[in-house]
Amino acid sequence: MDKKSAKDRIIHLRETINKYRYEYHVLDKASISEAALDSLKKELFDLEAQYPELITSDSPTQRVAGKALDEFKKVKHETRMLSLNDAFSEQDMRDWLARLRSHLLTTHYSLPTHPAFYCDLKMDGLAVELVYENGIFMQGSTRGDGEIGEDITANLRTIETIPLRLLTTHYKLPTRLIVRGECFLNTKEFERLNRELEKTGAKTYANPRNLAAGTIRQLDPKITASRKLDFYGYFIQNSDHEYKTVSERYEALHDFGFKTNLEGKVVISLEEVFKFQNEVNKNRKKLPFEIDGIVVSVNDLTISTAAGVIGKAPRAMIAYKFQAEEATTVVEDITVQVGRTGALTPVALLRPAHVSGVTIKHSTLHNADEIERLGLKIGDTVIISRAGDVIPKILKVLPELRTGQEKAFRMPSKCPIDGSSVVRDGVAYKCPNPECAGRYRENLYHFVGRGGFNLDGIGPKIIDRFLDEGLINDAADIFALKEEDIKDLERFGEQSAKNLVTEAQVKKTITLPKFIYSLGILHVGEETAIALSSAIASRKLKVESPKDLLDNFINFSLDELMQIPDIGPAVSQSIVDWFKRKQNIEFLKKMDEVGIRIKNEELRSKESGTFTGKSFVLTGTLASMSRDEAKAKIRALGGDISESVSKKTSYVVAGTKPGSKIEKAQKLGIRILDEIKFKELIQ
Repeated sequence: MDKKSAKDRIIHLRETINKYRYEYHVLDKASISEAALDSLKKELFDLEAQYPELITSDSPTQRVAGKALDEFKKVKHETRMLSLNDAFSEQDMRDWLARLRSHLLTTHYSLPTHPAFYCDLKMDGLAVELVYENGIFMQGSTRGDGEIGEDITANLRTIETIPLRLLTTHYKLPTRLIVRGECFLNTKEFERLNRELEKTGAKTYANPRNLAAGTIRQLDPKITASRKLDFYGYFIQNSDHEYKTVSERYEALHDFGFKTNLEGKVVISLEEVFKFQNEVNKNRKKLPFEIDGIVVSVNDLTISTAAGVIGKAPRAMIAYKFQAEEATTVVEDITVQVGRTGALTPVALLRPAHVSGVTIKHSTLHNADEIERLGLKIGDTVIISRAGDVIPKILKVLPELRTGQEKAFRMPSKCPIDGSSVVRDGVAYKCPNPECAGRYRENLYHFVGRGGFNLDGIGPKIIDRFLDEGLINDAADIFALKEEDIKDLERFGEQSAKNLVTEAQVKKTITLPKFIYSLGILHVGEETAIALSSAIASRKLKVESPKDLLDNFINFSLDELMQIPDIGPAVSQSIVDWFKRKQNIEFLKKMDEVGIRIKNEELRSKESGTFTGKSFVLTGTLASMSRDEAKAKIRALGGDISESVSKKTSYVVAGTKPGSKIEKAQKLGIRILDEIKFKELIQ
């Protein structure tokens, strides 16, 4: 990016960050996630690092966020309460250490080759300052803008973990002591308070941090006392004793009677820092509170003092955050893909962004209505999300970052693959040609995927190569491939050819539900495939090969299919049409000839339980379990899983970021369970 473009982008970023920081820190309102805000700040920080002459004193990178609320008495901090710069990757951490080493050389200090670091958990709470005189708690305040905070002494006095009188057994108690730390809510207390708020019809909170901030700013201390806030100390601003290390300072805090994170430790290399962060990340869900990373400090306070401050942050400390589930990026273009059903799906081509440890370059936009709902244009800055293994999704457009160069997008009138005139089917635009090459390829990708034959190592790129080389015409040909067919292809070899052929031969035997799903029948997902398999099993029909399946499905009438749970008129008609189509009949016979066999596993009969006769639909992401685990728990209690919401649906289980199913459930008056209520039901 040239300097002029960078300057324009920096101006827009500053205005946007200031807006969202004010909402988040002053109004306790989160219009975007903290992860998305961090992503904007990181982009601004990187641009200012590239063009330091563009840094201004009012940049968000140069100050701590928030202003004191008018309802509270204002308090001037003796020394500015700083914040921390963020790192999101190992390379970010190496860059931080290199900058620190370079700066220290200008101050005639040198950083040891292997400096020691103090690693502590980064609490996701609210920073406060406590003032003690002669060991007695006198005043407490919020960070505010770093210079001036809010006097919340009465509220802080209600927190049991904040000592009103200091104790000491080792370190000398100073006449005046200023301690900084984090106020937060543990997870169980957060869930309890949200349940109580929901019962009264009051607004619930999205996360413990926002609820903690709302609690600490209550004008009535009795309300604060009723919400069991916790506190961990992490910093001593002044003391009669001169501490030599960060770890010694933590020892003094503990000696004075403050709670500190017991997980904190000293390590002697960045590699050990990375190991510590990975271990914490792996076990973070077991913690009774939320964290969003670790804080890494050069342990030697002499070096820390020499390093000084840059903008709003100490040079010798950094927040090494976990990989965010959200980030901001730019939509550079929108292309259209043709799916296996003929549906045209717009796909956003993104400026590469790192989310949950993965570099994201594409995001599906589903359909034209989704683009209209988002108000998305090519060139827009957007917030993207990828929670767990969920496909990247655009959550929100940030129109305040527009430059006027953005372009509107329109769905094509012709199929981009074969040129057929596109037809409108509800919200979908479709290529009507069943022989469209785009549909054909997508169907092959579906066939080898995890829900179907799960051919490890044979993904879309390999399928594309086999098609382009003329090695396969359909899915059955995959199982007839020989090593000599593959080994001479460019970038292949004897071992890779052997692995692919072996994988195909090993996976020739498959369960009935997975085989039905792999066929890619319109409207037949994993749950419908299970329902069809159960119907076949209930008739005690023998299905050991693809030809057996063909022979048995001929016996199912449209009316009989409609009697199967979760199968309505459209699905039934789609199944009947599929098995009547000549090319599909020939395909099943070919699958039989190449040796595909179906496991004759008896499907377990549904046991009577709490959910017997109940039908569940799942939408969104559950924090405490995967979707497969949730389905298993429902089935174990006798319930059914449905892929679509209908009048027959008993419950819709909604995790975070639910889809359109939630709206349909609301229209039909179906009970919606959040994760807490769902867990209560299955316990």
